[in-house]
Amino acid sequence: MKRRIIIGTYALSSGYYDAYYGSAQKVRTLISRDFDAAFAAVDVLVSPTTPTTAFTIGERADDPLAMYKADLCTIPSNMAGNAAGSFPCGLSPDDGLPVGFQVMAPVLCDDRVYRVGAALERELSQRWGGLLTDRLIGQEVTR
Repeated sequence: MKRRIIIGTYALSSGYYDAYYGSAQKVRTLISRDFDAAFAAVDVLVSPTTPTTAFTIGERADDPLAMYKADLCTIPSNMAGNAAGSFPCGLSPDDGLPVGFQVMAPVLCDDRVYRVGAALERELSQRWGGLLTDRLIGQEVTR
């Protein structure tokens, strides 16, 4: 996060304001309009939280590009300013690490995110006989 803030501050302070910030604001408006059109037809949108499963702490610290790619699925909702939340929905069969389920709702409709997340948690808890987080407590997750 610090790296992103520093790069953003540099871009804004070194004469790139019009080239980058102005263009980014235009793209943000287009993304918001696309979300508004989608939410005119549905209550929430769902997607994976990340393109891959979770990674162990520190695993990608030396690879900033991999860290940026991990946020790929959350960027559009953040840019549009929509309500969004990520909920654990399972464990990868390959490495046993958590998989995230992202729920997105219109601006100021956080209650929809919470209701869908609670319904997902309730359904999966019944299916698994308990919460996923309870299954992870006390386990050391390693590759």
